[in-house]
Amino acid sequence: MDTAHHLEEHRAALTGHCYRMLGSAAEADDAVQETMVRAWRNLDRFEQRASLRTWLYRIATRVCLDALSENSRRMRPMETGPVGTVNDTLTQLPGSHWIEPIPDALAVPSDVDPAERLMLRQSIRLAFVAALQHLPPKQRAVLLLIEVLGWSAAEVAESLDTSVASVNSALQRARATLATHDLTQARAPLSDAQSTLVDQYVEAFERYDVTSLTQLLHQEATLSMPPYSLWLRGHEAISAWLLGRGSGCRGSRLVPVSACGSPAFGQYRPGSEPGQPHQPWALIVLELSGDRITAMNSFLDTAALFPRFGLPMELAP
Repeated sequence: MDTAHHLEEHRAALTGHCYRMLGSAAEADDAVQETMVRAWRNLDRFEQRASLRTWLYRIATRVCLDALSENSRRMRPMETGPVGTVNDTLTQLPGSHWIEPIPDALAVPSDVDPAERLMLRQSIRLAFVAALQHLPPKQRAVLLLIEVLGWSAAEVAESLDTSVASVNSALQRARATLATHDLTQARAPLSDAQSTLVDQYVEAFERYDVTSLTQLLHQEATLSMPPYSLWLRGHEAISAWLLGRGSGCRGSRLVPVSACGSPAFGQYRPGSEPGQPHQPWALIVLELSGDRITAMNSFLDTAALFPRFGLPMELAP
């Protein structure tokens, strides 16, 4: 087996790590590509004391730290301003402003045991990745290497050219910051009841039965639509949006995918004329807690997202 193939075997693991660091699938791809280039150029320096994947993680972490400024972070609409109303003006912000969704298959390696796979899927959920963005880059790296990858403080210190004391201090500060965020739904695997809830959501959405759909939502559920900064909260506002400015979604079809360790769908709206193909509209990522949906995140950059998720650019009517 050639060296290039050996490196390529680790692409999904590295992509997941870079995505957690950067909050962007596209930037994660770029970081992994740079990691591969650096690894190829420095193969003669690879020491067998560590596994190849560990060595690549070290390089990828440095690539990400090089890419991040101290204040750079991506956000979700709920972090950019107060809750909006259905009559607010839609303000669009650059794609670089937002956390992007990523396909599970690109970010979670298949060659790990089920328990590790579950943990890695949970660590790419939107709530967790958004919380990570509140950490300075070095704290972000330390927390991920220790909490997600299971490295020791000594291994992290060696990787980042710092002291164990500095690593432990950064970890303590990072944990304190994350403790201020509600990450309950980012840690819980999907239950059978929640799988049924997702099926009910799809049925209600495709029938465009807004009353039934709303009943599946938590009272404080949110609706967001990056790249727009507007976000809504609660049954009344979400229902009013779906029946008003969002009513063009009536007749949509949902194609299931897996994004950010969560239930997700490619949404296709009907063509402008009867009989025309359905057209891409959004990548919807759901967040759940208990027996209710807590967030509907509709990412509207279908030109970039649908090819990444292997979704067609039209559906037959």
